[in-house]
Amino acid sequence: MLPVRRARNRYARRVAATMTGDQPSSPQTRRGLVRSLLDRFGHLVREMSKFATVGGIAFLIDFALFNYLASVRHVHPVLAKTISTVIAASVAFLGNRFWTWRHRQRSHPAREYGLFFFFNTIGLGITVACLVISRYGLGSIWPGVFQTVLADNIASYIVGTALGTLFRFWSYRRFVFAEPGTPRVPEAARDRSPGA
Repeated sequence: MLPVRRARNRYARRVAATMTGDQPSSPQTRRGLVRSLLDRFGHLVREMSKFATVGGIAFLIDFALFNYLASVRHVHPVLAKTISTVIAASVAFLGNRFWTWRHRQRSHPAREYGLFFFFNTIGLGITVACLVISRYGLGSIWPGVFQTVLADNIASYIVGTALGTLFRFWSYRRFVFAEPGTPRVPEAARDRSPGA
C-alpha cells in the first residue's frame, strides 16, 4: 500500500507542477539550469579571467619598470611613473585587443588606442577619488583610522583598484572593442522617430 501512495503523491506533484508551470526540481533539471547559466554567462567569465590576467601582467610590468627606473637608473619618480604607466598600458591594450577581445570586430587602431587610454584615465581617476574620499573626507572625521598608511592602501589598492577595474572592463567591452555584428547606429538615425 505504501508504494502505491508514494506513486500517487509523485503523480499529484507532477500534475500540480504542470498546471502551475513549475518544473520539479530534479538533479537533471538542476544540471540543465547550471548548463544554461554557463551557456549564457560563460563567455563573460572567460573574458573577465583573460582581462584579469592581462591586467595582472600589466601591473607587474608597471611595478617592475617603475622601480627599475627610479631605483637603479635614478630617473625622477614622476617621469619614471609616467614611462612605466604608458608602457604597461600599451601592453594591456595589446593583450586585450589580441587576446581578451580578439573575437570582436576591429575598428581603426588609433581610435581603439585613444579610447583605451581615455577610459584608462577615468579608471585611474576613480582609484584616486577613492583615496581622496578616504584620506580627506573620512579622514577629517576619523583621522586616527583613515589617515594611516593601511587605510591609504586599502582605499587605493583594494577599493579603488576594484572599482576602477570594473569600470575599465565595462568601458573597454562596451566602447573600445565593439561587439561583432553590432551595427553602429548614427546619431541622426537614432534621433529620428518612426512617424517622422
